[in-house]
Amino acid sequence: MQRQSWVNNEGLCGRTVVITRPAGTAAALARRIRVRGGVPLLLPGLALRGVADETRVSKDLRAALRDEVVIFTSPAAVRFAAALLPLRTRAVLLAVGQGTARALQRHGVRMPLVPPRQDSEGLLDHPALHDLRDRRVALIGAQGGRGLLREQIAARCARLDELHVYRRVPPRLDRRHVDAVLQLPASAQVLLSSAEALQNLQQLLPPPAWARLCAATAVVSSERLAAAARDRGFSRIARAASALPADLLDAAIRAG
Repeated sequence: MQRQSWVNNEGLCGRTVVITRPAGTAAALARRIRVRGGVPLLLPGLALRGVADETRVSKDLRAALRDEVVIFTSPAAVRFAAALLPLRTRAVLLAVGQGTARALQRHGVRMPLVPPRQDSEGLLDHPALHDLRDRRVALIGAQGGRGLLREQIAARCARLDELHVYRRVPPRLDRRHVDAVLQLPASAQVLLSSAEALQNLQQLLPPPAWARLCAATAVVSSERLAAAARDRGFSRIARAASALPADLLDAAIRAG
């Protein structure tokens, strides 16, 4: 309770906080930033799209939910899968992190398993994934990404069924985005929870705007992202406990 009180009392003190989450998914986080006294700036690093052949993917999803182990890799995977059909399954069901678990609970899944460390490495350490030989495992997410879960689950001799229920694509940034970045104060903070989003922004922003963004403090959700941000030009980096909004904002406040 003391920690929560300290965070609320200090707040973001009018600092600009850049949200790089996918287009159309940042409204709730922006509200949290305003409540804590910050100024949100939406700069999507990704856009999410549904699959082209929904009939085929729905059929494949129905089959995947009959597997022995089902893994959802993100809240978006849950949202797009649930839009295709109800997520009813008797499988052992795992979520990469608490955000994904909460999305599953909103769609009627009572007890998804979540690793203490909320990333792919943490999930692979979960006891439910230790012995997968000849077991049917469904990995539900999007194409691309690191591929670590796919490689390690296959290496454990599982009968892997990888299903892509949505697509991640580069966002559409316009002049308003560029102008807003060029005006960022040095005290600005950039919330980062995706290496792919970071890469897209570097490729899409003009060099002066990218340099201005890198002059801000990067608030990252993992050591892997900290290394990626450092490699791409950020010199001030704050580590959050996870990619959950509350943890990112707590880290932003502490770094302020």
